[in-house]
Amino acid sequence: MEAILVDSVQRSLRHFMHRNAIFVCERLCAEFPSETNLQLLAGCYLHNNQAYAAYYILKGSQMAQSRYLFAISCFQMDLLTEAEAALCPVNEPGAEIPNGAAGHYLLGLIYRYTDRKKSAIHHLKQALSLDPLLWAAYEELCLLGAAEEPTAVFGEAAALCIQKQHLHHGLTSQNLQGSFEDRNLVPGRNLSSEDVSPRQLKHMHANTLREIPGNYHGASMLGATASQSLNGGPSSTSFYNTPSPVVAQLSGVAPPPLCRNVQQNGLNPCTVSTESSPRSTVNPTIQAPRRKFVDEGKLRKISGRLFSDSGPRRSTRLAGEAGNANPSGTMVAGNGTTHSSKYLGGGKLSSAAFRSVTVRKGQSLANESFDEGTRQEVFDDSRSYSSATTSMSTSTSGDPKLLEQDEATMTIGGIITSASKIINGASEVLNLLRTLGEGYRLSCLYRCQDALDVYMKLPHKHYNTGWVLSQVGKAYFELVDYLGADRVFSSARQASPYSLEGMDIYSTVLYHLREDMKLSYLAQELISTDRLAPQSWCAMGNCFSLQKDHETALKNFQRAVQLNSRFAYAHTLCGHEYVSLEYFENGIKSYQNALRIDERHYNAWYGLGMIYLRQEKFEFSEHHFRMAFQINTRSSVILCYLGTALHALKRSGEALYMMEKAIQADKKNPLPMYEKANILLSLENLDEALEVLEELKEYAPRESSVYALMGRIYKRRNMHDKAMLHFGIALDLKPSATDVATIKAAIEKLHVPDEIEDNL
Repeated sequence: MEAILVDSVQRSLRHFMHRNAIFVCERLCAEFPSETNLQLLAGCYLHNNQAYAAYYILKGSQMAQSRYLFAISCFQMDLLTEAEAALCPVNEPGAEIPNGAAGHYLLGLIYRYTDRKKSAIHHLKQALSLDPLLWAAYEELCLLGAAEEPTAVFGEAAALCIQKQHLHHGLTSQNLQGSFEDRNLVPGRNLSSEDVSPRQLKHMHANTLREIPGNYHGASMLGATASQSLNGGPSSTSFYNTPSPVVAQLSGVAPPPLCRNVQQNGLNPCTVSTESSPRSTVNPTIQAPRRKFVDEGKLRKISGRLFSDSGPRRSTRLAGEAGNANPSGTMVAGNGTTHSSKYLGGGKLSSAAFRSVTVRKGQSLANESFDEGTRQEVFDDSRSYSSATTSMSTSTSGDPKLLEQDEATMTIGGIITSASKIINGASEVLNLLRTLGEGYRLSCLYRCQDALDVYMKLPHKHYNTGWVLSQVGKAYFELVDYLGADRVFSSARQASPYSLEGMDIYSTVLYHLREDMKLSYLAQELISTDRLAPQSWCAMGNCFSLQKDHETALKNFQRAVQLNSRFAYAHTLCGHEYVSLEYFENGIKSYQNALRIDERHYNAWYGLGMIYLRQEKFEFSEHHFRMAFQINTRSSVILCYLGTALHALKRSGEALYMMEKAIQADKKNPLPMYEKANILLSLENLDEALEVLEELKEYAPRESSVYALMGRIYKRRNMHDKAMLHFGIALDLKPSATDVATIKAAIEKLHVPDEIEDNL
């Protein structure tokens, strides 16, 4: 009876009939009360976006998997202290983190949002070392500014780890199947991530959710659990407090995206375990699509040598990852979306090791993703990774006894494959991740032109996916190339009309371009796609802000914050609207809230600097602009306002230097040239100031303030006719009402000496 009920629960979850799964699982727990069955019930509730139910079911449980699922529930409910206690019990200081890579990843996120950046980086790197295909961990490290170069992360050690996991799993699966089928712990009880989570997230949450990796039932539940959107990063700034816990998404609403990418810095444990093995003649990490001159016998011998002696040094948890590691990689390579549920197999419990063997042959969704992965075997794009092939062709032959072992087929995730295909697949996936990782890392460091160059190296089939195009659009946005960003984001919408990745930035691009019709259409489209996503309401808020309806815009941005309190950009947009309404204190709070979530969110530092500049608190202003500059050293706007603050502090030499850097950073930006002329005017360098303004006229011929400033300079030089001419041109260009009054006052005092005018 127990096996029948468990199978019914799994079948219901596979078909996304969560209510039926909950009902049947309650019968199961009533008839066969055990903590394992309670885990299954908690998983059903997590799938149904009822984290609070899982919280009460698992509270006080002691099994490792129960603690992990309880931590997932707490994390979704913003109960970060309880989540940390579940993963790291106080009374067991040396206890192992449950679920390996997935557990370390979740703990890294918890540390990130409680302002413990160093600990967060440590656990995120640990997660990557256990599962090199845990892209979400690399994403998070990039956002924290702590990502290593992807050649180190997705290099030889990662390839060895993946190959060992899959080969060991394939060679031992038959023995595992026979032994586990006789146990009371029915593997079918494990709600595997292949069953439900990835496809559920992909279609139901429209690419807006990023989940915490998990495994077993925990893994599959992550689609519902770990979905709160963390667009911004953490804050290690001591004077910003962690947001108070709020029970979010308790109404069954699909939460916004939870995690972003992270990177690995430490050495992979798999590296350590294999460094001592004899591989002096082999470069096992890389093997691009095999060419015809590669000897098949040598290939098999090589693969046998690589993995024949590595099994005993690998833990059961790592062996259990074999069923999921490659599907997760194909998710990143083939789809490019931000879903991390495909990587749910980070460091799985031993139960996960036999799940893919005994549960449903050929029915799981992992099989579907692996079908996509098999297509990588013939991946031969001309721009891709040909350099990897030669290492295998130069290697020496191995032990002939291992030939038969490698020739034998094995089943991984329901797909029959061979050792050579696994080696090829691991090499191709890691080559792809290296390119994607380098582009994303450079984007997070705001080296946007370099990032664009890297993304251009991708094969066309990967470049023209929604995630990659969104990243390219963001890079153009940071380069202040709004027309280019508009073009790329439009392509992203066509490639993935269901995806909300980067749509908040796209709406800001249209705001700067004053494309009110396109912005209104985008906002309506996003609301109809997912009205519970913060990106949708950010687009709607930008639409109203463009119409100068700041009150309504603020309400829309506040709605975005309500849907996902960890969406840093929504807090920043709230701050901008408060500043427009001159509610400076509320604006400061909003910017600080953004920095609590992501201390590298330079827009919030910039916003605080602007408020203090308007309040004439120039020292505070200079500090915040400098913080923004340290994060984004290539922004012409930040450099310009930092120079303005320095000039207000009578540090004109430093101010001029900053203006020069701002001009070099973006020669199309007229603002630093105008401010440079102002500084030169204050230093009585009138000729230099006029030269700068004459050049500026070429870039901004219809900017009234340029002509008004030239009029002031000509007046200072007692050239009243030219001064009057330029004041008149400035008025003809229809400046704002405030500027009109200033210009008319200057015309009235045209013949009054400046010394007397200053005393009036």
